[in-house]
Amino acid sequence: MFDQASSSTATEIVQNSTFERFARTGYVVSGLLHLTIGYLAIRIALGTSVGDADQSGALSAVAAQPGGIAALWVAALAFLVMALWRLVETAVGRSTARKSQRTASEVLDRAKAFALAVVYFALAYSTFGFARGAGKSTGEQNSDISARLMQTGLGTVALIAAGVVIVAVGGYHIYKGAWRKFLDDLKGTSSDLVRRLGTVGYVAKGLAIAGAGVLIVVAVSRTDPNQATGIDGALKTLGAQPFGAAMLIAAGLGIITYGLYSFAMARYTKM
Repeated sequence: MFDQASSSTATEIVQNSTFERFARTGYVVSGLLHLTIGYLAIRIALGTSVGDADQSGALSAVAAQPGGIAALWVAALAFLVMALWRLVETAVGRSTARKSQRTASEVLDRAKAFALAVVYFALAYSTFGFARGAGKSTGEQNSDISARLMQTGLGTVALIAAGVVIVAVGGYHIYKGAWRKFLDDLKGTSSDLVRRLGTVGYVAKGLAIAGAGVLIVVAVSRTDPNQATGIDGALKTLGAQPFGAAMLIAAGLGIITYGLYSFAMARYTKM
């Protein structure tokens, strides 16, 4: 547990306006990545791209542009600051209206903050890799990890559990979007545009995440680690179905919508 001095220091960090503003840029960078992923998904649907429609594909696309490497270093730093912000929030709670939170609600908020910290640390690590020119395809990494885990019974169980958890995370995103629970995370009264962007964006992203989790379970059941390729695999599997191109375009537009909503989060999220 944090002692009083450590808690006070962490609180000062949370309340630092400069640190907060920089942390919020993490949402902007996340939004840009989602826009790129959605764009790549649409290009794959139209047959004009064979790249990966996921985080690694988006980072690779950015790295290939003039000034892309510098942009990736900035993005990696923004993700790192966001991760640190969420880690501090895990320790001391959210800086906005912390005293008004019920105990159970505060515990849940801190648990979600820790989960987000892990996600942003992973994003920062991955982005640093592409900034250094050592980035790897997320799909290939997932397949390699799945292959190693499938070699043991315990690893297989862990992989199935991971797939179920990912499906649950996707389901939570769908629930959060369809029932507009994301509005609880925002300051003030949201506009109709923000509500629509959040609804469509969360549902679309939730479906993509859930699809990735389903592919992991399918890969285990068929003993085929090559099918456990994450969001890129889920989107490409969707594209291979009847009317798949149209559905993949719709999925890409949905992910782009989430990216646009991320810009709203950069301004209005409670921190």
